[in-house]
Order: sequence, then structure tokens, then C-alpha cells
Amino acid sequence: MNAKRPAPAERRAQLLDAADAVFAEHGVTAPLDLIVERAQVGRATLYRQFPDRKAIMLALLERSLEKTRQAAQALGDDEQAFFKLLALVADRIAVSAPLVDYWRAVERGDEVIAQARRQMWEAFQGPMKRAVEAGLCRQVLSFQDLSLVFGMLGGSLRGETAQQRKKLARRALQIIWHGLAD
Repeated sequence: MNAKRPAPAERRAQLLDAADAVFAEHGVTAPLDLIVERAQVGRATLYRQFPDRKAIMLALLERSLEKTRQAAQALGDDEQAFFKLLALVADRIAVSAPLVDYWRAVERGDEVIAQARRQMWEAFQGPMKRAVEAGLCRQVLSFQDLSLVFGMLGGSLRGETAQQRKKLARRALQIIWHGLAD
């Protein structure tokens, strides 16, 4: 009896999970065959879903943005939602350093990156306003200020291991939270 073939959406998610793990472990220039191997699929399956490395990178970026939007929505009216979202971003940076570093290196005028930054801004708007209304945050940050905060969290990329990066990200969060609350 043949096993049922996974739906394209499941296969896509499987490939993105594999790509995320491979890129985090080996960097964004890792051979795509490692993704195929980790996902346990054929090469043709990868290329049907993603014609090239850039398509994989874009899909990973969109998935990360969607996770942030979903987290913001799931946190609802939680007064701490803004800080919890910052922690989520910090963890993501620490765990997926090569991916984050890749996107940081993309040209500033790149429309995909500009759109991603706007989407992150939008995801943080409601939680940030609630934090200000609750007296947990001094003021609503501007788009540029929030980008600067993300850049500060990106300082965790200096850690050589995931553990070092997580420690640096937690310290950066403490400094940021303290600065926002005063």
C-alpha cells in the first residue's frame, strides 16, 4: 500500500523547516542538497516549490513575519505583548543568525526588505501602544526607533555559538527594556 503523498503546503513547510535548520547550522550559502537531504525529498520537489535560493530566503522571511503577526494577534490585549514580541525577535535572531545576517547585508533600498520592515512595524504597533497606555513603555517608538531596537538586538550576532548569541540577546533585551521603561 502506498503512503499518501503530502499536500503541497505540507511539503513546502517541510522544506522550509529543513532550509531554516540547514542555513542556521551551515550558513545561507550551504548546498541546497543539504536541504533536500534534511527534508527527505527529491531535488525536483525542492525546485518545484522554490526555483532558487532567493525564493527560499524570501519564503523564510515571509514565514518569520507571519509568525510575528500571529504571535502579536495571539497575545491580544496583553499589556506585556510588546516586550514578549521583542523577546520573540531576539530569540529568532540568536537562533537564525546566518539568515538575519543575510537580510542585514541586503541593499538598504531593496523593496522586499523595506516591505518586511513595514510589516514588522505594523505587527508591533498595537502591542506598543498598549504598553504605553499601561505605563510600561515611555512612548510609542517611531519606525526608525523600532528599526534601531532591532539593530541593537542584532548585536547578539557577535556571539560565536547559539548559546552565546542567546545570552547576548537576553542582555540586549534587558538594556532595551530598561531604556524604554524609564
